[in-house]
Amino acid sequence: MKRTLFTALLLASLALASAQRVNIQTENMSLVISAEIGKQPEFVYFGSPLNPNETQTVPAPTGGRMDAYPAYGMNTPAPAALACKHADGNMSTQLAVTGTEITPNLVTIHMKDKVYNLKVDLKYKTFPGSEDIIETWTEITNNEHSTVTLTNFASGMLPVRRGQVWMSHLYGSWANEANLSQEPLKPGEFIIRNNDGIRNSHTDHAEVMFSLNGKPQENTGDIIGAALCYSGNYLLKTVTDDTEYHYFFAGINPENSEYHLKKGETFVTPHLAITFSKEGLSGASRNFHRWGRLYKLAHGNQERMILLNSWEGVYFDINQEGMNQMMADIASMGGELFVMDDGWFGGKYQRKTDNSSLGDWTIDKNKLPQGIDKLLSDAKKHKIKFGIWIEPEMTNTISELYQKHPDWIIKAPGREPVPGRGGTQLVLDMSNPQVQNFVFDVVDNLMTKYPEIAYIKWDANMAIMNHGSQYLPMTNQSHLYIDYHRGLQNVCERIRNKYPNLIIQACASGGGRANWGILPYFDEFWVSDNTDALQRIYMQWGTSYFFPAIAMASHISAAPNHQTFRTIPLKYRIDVAMSGRLGMEIQPKNMTDDEKALCQQAIKEYKTIRPIVQMGNLYRLQSPYDRLGVASLMYVTDSRDKAVWFWWKTETFMNQHLPRVKMAGLKPNKMYTVRELNRIDNTPLPCEGKQFSGAYLMEQGLEMPYTHDVDYNKRNAWASRILLLE
Repeated sequence: MKRTLFTALLLASLALASAQRVNIQTENMSLVISAEIGKQPEFVYFGSPLNPNETQTVPAPTGGRMDAYPAYGMNTPAPAALACKHADGNMSTQLAVTGTEITPNLVTIHMKDKVYNLKVDLKYKTFPGSEDIIETWTEITNNEHSTVTLTNFASGMLPVRRGQVWMSHLYGSWANEANLSQEPLKPGEFIIRNNDGIRNSHTDHAEVMFSLNGKPQENTGDIIGAALCYSGNYLLKTVTDDTEYHYFFAGINPENSEYHLKKGETFVTPHLAITFSKEGLSGASRNFHRWGRLYKLAHGNQERMILLNSWEGVYFDINQEGMNQMMADIASMGGELFVMDDGWFGGKYQRKTDNSSLGDWTIDKNKLPQGIDKLLSDAKKHKIKFGIWIEPEMTNTISELYQKHPDWIIKAPGREPVPGRGGTQLVLDMSNPQVQNFVFDVVDNLMTKYPEIAYIKWDANMAIMNHGSQYLPMTNQSHLYIDYHRGLQNVCERIRNKYPNLIIQACASGGGRANWGILPYFDEFWVSDNTDALQRIYMQWGTSYFFPAIAMASHISAAPNHQTFRTIPLKYRIDVAMSGRLGMEIQPKNMTDDEKALCQQAIKEYKTIRPIVQMGNLYRLQSPYDRLGVASLMYVTDSRDKAVWFWWKTETFMNQHLPRVKMAGLKPNKMYTVRELNRIDNTPLPCEGKQFSGAYLMEQGLEMPYTHDVDYNKRNAWASRILLLE
């Protein structure tokens, strides 16, 4: 009913030709564009939903540049979303509206240069539910007499009124991904960019949030969120000049990527997803999560299996007996899937370390004499599913593939290739259709021969280190970064068309591929190679700004941790892992009976809360970045009848004082019974089994003891809690 009303209002607004304002509206937000024929389209309004009469009467902004898709050349000092060199060499572009087209959930504003036959369609897409996301992008068509060179091609621009505006964004590095940074926007340019070529979310992320009411708050305040849906190099730029507005641009990074648009060709920019929320940062996150689960993430409405991965257990030391043992172990824990990681392949060259064999996707008979058939039969025996690791976009100089096809790698013309991991790793050129076929065949051959494989971990452990394609002509070397990801998308689409039910994880040296451009073809991503529970609290907190728990692979690790060498008790490691998609790196064979029992109980209890964590609405409550000694968040069902509350102490000092955490998202007038999960205390919490109103829990919260009530010899500096509210 609401969507039908929205469509009617939209059509009515278009009928008012004198104003030509378009109200692109979702359940809880409106974006109004003025699209008057013969003029540049302009932003009028973005925020809470307008009533029907306001679309035409809301005042037009003043004191800034409101061009919805500014082009370079007629106001050269101002930043532009589009810049190009026309077929005759003219570097100026002047776009004007030629018409507006409305179809259900899609608005297209047609534009054309006033002199040249260059057309630009500005697109706005909404969704039929309550996701409160608008996707915008452009389609640039060259109808001139010959090639047009695109030098800047953003997906979109959004003006943000100056005031107390803060930006939240993510930064990091390998094993330290998705750290949260928050700062006020100041005069000048704020640049977030990626030049990796393959992985785009290690050092920065292509997503931001703007807090319009001063320092960001999690559950109050007006927020604009933006996420670029792209797997390659990106550029996010916020320009604050002498006008009354900040100007946010997002799109493909044009650096060293000028694009030669042939006559008759259309260039489609990546989608930019934008949202508005009056419920703080967490409110914007919930919008992204719902949209992502429903419309982006592969199998976003299916619960994820609990798995054991072999990597931290044996690394490259794969063997038939060891894999069978791990399958028996995870089955005994109550798990549902085993994943055999790196080290299982290699013909002429064995994969003993990371310096050989990539591209030679044949079973190493020295390690696995009975092959994958035996692994699958063992998995069936243990009543679990089986998964396998691959890195199909890469090769090593020590490999039969490289010796046979040295022309398939990315390298600068006339120069030696620059190797990466292990001193021998190289990137295959995905702009080359032969390489695309090869990469598709890596998956297709596995699945054709072993159709019972349920899960693939797809890794990518190297950047494009030297710019050059042996496939692309010399005149189009600048297309490499773009054509690589077009090729990758083509392969992923072919795989998904043939194997729609296959579960695929995006791993890229850990969290290098956490983006909404790749996730339509993947079910989840590996948040980080760092499995240390304390650091994971910070990384998963940042990741949750734009990505739902169902997509975040979070595993229980060994102690001391293999990356930080920190020793954290098992209870705490479990409680952190259960806030995402639960899995295990720790090997049950190395655990005590008490540790096994705790893990078994945790997996059993996770299955009861899995629908809430993976499909629920996230409320971040107390940020670890506030450095108050505690972090807390919760997931709440759509009906708000159940919730899971997580609490982790992040530091320990004598006589310390921690804030009591107030809950959120509950029904104020409903009573909730409290039950602690993964309990290790000798006595239950005072709130155990008792009922509290949603109003009390949201206004007062519950006190948590700073330590666990355990025997003296089991005491340690750590404390964590998970509460189920029903």
